[in-house]
Amino acid sequence: MTRWCLVSGQTLRRLAGLSLLLAAPAFGQFRGSGDGPWRRFPDAPTLKDFPQEKFSFCTVMYTPYREEALGFGWSTDWPDAGYNFMIRLEELTTIRIKKDESGEPIQTNLHLTDESLFDYPYIFMSDVGVANFDDAEAEQLREYLLRGGFLHVDDFWGEEAWDSWRMQLEKVLPPDEYPIQDIPLSHPIFNIVFKITEKAQVPSIQYWRGSRDGTTSERGESTSEVHIRGMYDKNGRLMVVMTHNTDIADGWEKEREDHDYFERFAVKKSYPLGINIVVYALTH
Repeated sequence: MTRWCLVSGQTLRRLAGLSLLLAAPAFGQFRGSGDGPWRRFPDAPTLKDFPQEKFSFCTVMYTPYREEALGFGWSTDWPDAGYNFMIRLEELTTIRIKKDESGEPIQTNLHLTDESLFDYPYIFMSDVGVANFDDAEAEQLREYLLRGGFLHVDDFWGEEAWDSWRMQLEKVLPPDEYPIQDIPLSHPIFNIVFKITEKAQVPSIQYWRGSRDGTTSERGESTSEVHIRGMYDKNGRLMVVMTHNTDIADGWEKEREDHDYFERFAVKKSYPLGINIVVYALTH
């Protein structure tokens, strides 16, 4: 666990993984400490320091440079995926979410160059095979990740989309120092809350409805294998999760549209993995 993580590692080890409050201001306060970004560390905060903080789903906006089938760039699965996910996260865990006066979940969408990026320990990107980072975006994402932030990217299919995304990551972090690796099923993101025994494929609801044989691979044999890959910092903390050849967020977004889709994909696949990823992000 990194020393610039969100909250005290010792505190979190003493707590059950779900009985926590989100300490986002602590994350932001690590910017610019001492003479260099990691020269001096402030005292680690404890949960009592942040009694009012609550989780808000944060979607990253970006400029697409090409199009993908069934994709809409950064707004793919937005806003319903984040909205529904926040409701289920609060229902299924003890994590509290941010709400407006009427009790509706409050989620956020921002650009990587937004200074408030550092207030969110978990950020989400969709359809990333069409994303393109400029120098400023890559630099700020690098700083965000190395200071304890967590990025989850989802819903990109095929080798062309993968290669395009990989090139964007190489702008952010040098691949020889931070290689992309397949995440084994023994990793905590597969068991920290829910026990997950397979890397499940979730199709978009549009594809699933049109699939006469019940297949889930949106591009046929070429996308039949699901990849859940990651990047780790120098202390072994997982800081990027990439769910490729699967559409985890569609299980959140479309949960109300079809009962069979909800039962088969949202309940059994999308929510368990998504909640595991977020809980890992908030506790490491």
